Order: sequence, then C-alpha cells, then structure tokens
Amino acid sequence: MSNGNLTHKVLLVEDDAAITSLLRTYFRDSGFRLIEASTGAQGLAAAIEKRPDIILLDLGLPDGDGVDVVIALREWCRTPILIMSGRSDDDGKIRALDAGADDYITKPFSVGELMARLRVAVRHIELRETESPIFESGPLKIDFAHRYVWLNDELIKFTPLEYKLLSLLVKHCGKVVTHRQLLREVWGAEYQEDSQYLRVYMGYLRKKLEPTPESPKLILTEHRVGYRLAI
Repeated sequence: MSNGNLTHKVLLVEDDAAITSLLRTYFRDSGFRLIEASTGAQGLAAAIEKRPDIILLDLGLPDGDGVDVVIALREWCRTPILIMSGRSDDDGKIRALDAGADDYITKPFSVGELMARLRVAVRHIELRETESPIFESGPLKIDFAHRYVWLNDELIKFTPLEYKLLSLLVKHCGKVVTHRQLLREVWGAEYQEDSQYLRVYMGYLRKKLEPTPESPKLILTEHRVGYRLAI
C-alpha cells in the first residue's frame, strides 16, 4: 500500500459514465489516483494487475451483480471495498457487506462524503498494518493483551459477551458491521436472525461508553443494516 506522501490508488468499478467523469475531476487534486473499470470482469482484472489500495464498487454492473465481485475479490485480497448503491432497498447492501465489503454509500452522494469515507478506509488500513495490541480512538482505549478497556482514562468493566461485541466493532472500526455478522461471530450461526440479542447488548455498551446513550456518538446505528464504531 502507498504511504507517506505517496498517492493512494482507488479502483472505481462503475458503468455510469457521468459518475466516472465527475469522480475523475475530483480525484485529480485529492491525494488519490483513480483507476477505472466499467464492468465486474474489468474490475477483477484491474484489481489483480494494479493492486489498488481501495476499491469503489457499484452493485449494478452490466455483466452481473456487484456482490459476486465482492465474493470473488475476498477469495484472495483484503483490500477495503466501498460499495456505491443506487438501490432503494437495503438487501443488496447487506448482502455485499456480509460477503466482505467494508462500507457503503448510497447514490446520489456528495463527493465530500465519499472522500471522507475514503479517508476512513485509509486510516483503517494504517491501523491494520500496525497490528498494535493497544487500540486508541478519542476517549476510548483498549488493551487487547490484558482485556482492559478505558474511557477517558477510567477503567470500565465488561461482561465476556459485551467485551467480545466491542472487540468485534473495534476490529472493524470505521466500517459498517451487519446485524447478521455481529450475531454470527458473537453468539453463533444459530442466532444470526435474533436481532433482539443485539439490540439489548448494544444498549449495554452504550450505557457504559456513551455520555448520552440515547444520542450515541461512538457506536453509530446504520438503519436496518448494522452498526459502526466511529473513529
């Protein structure tokens, strides 16, 4: 991956020429270098040849469903994948996230929001590459080696399930984690449709971590999709 002052490579897999042209203009002075593909097949080939740092992927491609591209990519690469979806329902976004995508943005979107999401992806790559046993973001600090959690330098106690859920959110910090993924990895595959468990335990986490649990700033809800730990 590029680092320092080097430009990060972003692979755009999008068949809408107007969106591609718009992003091409904005990317010129953005600190990102755009690589373009208009079909899923071209996108997979470019991912192999160009080794981008981030992939922007449209779900509605002329040669197939973008979810299938996510599945194919996740067979061999860990590159962050940001879904761009113009679909009004959430099913496609949830399927893509469950298949291994990292985040999504709904069309029409502002370029400013897209650039912010890309910067989050870059920070997540940098966090992953350091692989430090200590996680710090704002007032939150976690020592994974000793299973300690501090908020504003105060040690906070968690039950084993609460700690496992928080650890999973931290592992994917800045990214959307779907309800099914959280339930499957914390409680097991047989519970992945039981969202009531998740709502209850998210409430427990917010009471311990949020100054105002009913207006959370750290653990954010992605309506009907999942949760995101803000960084």
